[in-house]
Amino acid sequence: MENVIIIGSGCAGLTAALYTARADLTPLVVTGTMPGGLLTTTTIVENYPGFVEGIDGYALMMNMQKQAERFGARMRSLSRVEAVDLSQRPFAITVDGEVLHTKTLIIATGAGHRHLGIESEHLLENKGVTYCATCDGALPMFRNKPLVVVGGGDSACEEALYLTRFASTVYLVHRRDELRASKIMADRTLAHPKIKPVWNTEVTEILDVAKDVVTGIRLKNNQTGEESVLDCAGVFIAIGLVPSTQLFKDTLDTDEAGYFVLTEGSKTKVPGVFIAGDCADKVYRQAITAAGMGCTAAIDCERFLQEEAHHAPPAAV
Repeated sequence: MENVIIIGSGCAGLTAALYTARADLTPLVVTGTMPGGLLTTTTIVENYPGFVEGIDGYALMMNMQKQAERFGARMRSLSRVEAVDLSQRPFAITVDGEVLHTKTLIIATGAGHRHLGIESEHLLENKGVTYCATCDGALPMFRNKPLVVVGGGDSACEEALYLTRFASTVYLVHRRDELRASKIMADRTLAHPKIKPVWNTEVTEILDVAKDVVTGIRLKNNQTGEESVLDCAGVFIAIGLVPSTQLFKDTLDTDEAGYFVLTEGSKTKVPGVFIAGDCADKVYRQAITAAGMGCTAAIDCERFLQEEAHHAPPAAV
C-alpha cells in the first residue's frame, strides 16, 4: 500500500515528489516513457529562477529527480500507467501489468506535441518529420539543408534558433502575420540571418510520401489562397501541446480542450486525487508554474492524509 503515487516526472511531478518525500510519505513516481518530461528535450532554459546563465533542460530535470530521491522519493523508471480505478479507495493503478494500490494519487501527466493532422505528416514521421529539434536537428540528413519549423510560439522560435546551427536556411511557417512568442524570443528569432519567416501560411501536405522521405512542403496562403511548394529536408512541428488526460476522461472532469478541471487548489471531484502541471494548465504552461502546481498538489495531498488520520477510528486493542 502506497501513501501516494505520482504519475509523471516533469517539473510538476518531481516537485510533488520532493514535497511529499520531505513530508515522509515516501512517494512512488511512475515516470512514464520519457523521464523528466518534455523539458528534457530543451537545450538551455533561461527563465527558471536561480540559474543566471541558464541550464540545460535535461540537467535541470535530473537535478530535480536527484533532489526528490535524496528525501526518499522512489522512481519507477520507463514505466507506463495502463489503467486506473478511482471508484474506491485505495485506488488501483495498473503499471506495466502490475496492479498497485495507493491511498492518494497525484496526476502530473503533462502534455504531448500537437500534430498538424494531415496524412502525410503521419506517414513521414521519423523520415524527416519530427517534433524535437534538439533530439533530431543534428542528424546527418538535416545538415546544411533547408529546414522548416511550423509554429509561432516560444517553442517554435527555440526550435528555429537551435536549427540554425545545422541548417542552411530555416523557414518559420506561421499561420498568422506575427509571432505569438515572448518579445525577447521573437526579436531574437526574426533578427537571425538564417531564419526566414513565412507569414499567413499553412502546411497542406508534406512531400514526398512516394519517396518515403521529406523533400518539401505544400503551402497555402490563408489570406490570398495562393498555393506553393517549398523545398526542404525536414519539417519540425511546434504548434502547441495536447494535455495527456485521455486515461482519466471517464472518471475525472475535463474541459472542451481536454484539460483537467479542478475544484479547489489541486483537488478534483474524487477525494484523494490531485492534479498538477500542464495537464490542467492551458494558460501559462511554464516550467516554473508547473513546479508551483506540483508544490500545491503535494501540500493538498499531505493535508488530506493528515485530516484522514486525525478522524480515523482508534485501533482495536
